[in-house]
Amino acid sequence: MTATRIAGFVLIVLGLVGVLWGGFSWTREKTVVDVGPFKATTQTRETIPFPPVAGAVALVAGVVLLVLPARRRSG
Repeated sequence: MTATRIAGFVLIVLGLVGVLWGGFSWTREKTVVDVGPFKATTQTRETIPFPPVAGAVALVAGVVLLVLPARRRSG
């Protein structure tokens, strides 16, 4: 598998995430108090927004990278 095909697959995945979900999000758990047997934690949800337009551009670029034939080396 060439680097161009790998880049195409990565762009397609990022494009689908941007178009379908609008970004990446995860939950981070942080310990606030840890005294003996008592432990208090808090959870925060963090998000990296990914605009749908950028997702569409990444998706199209990934498809173009996969569809276009690889250039042949001359020599």
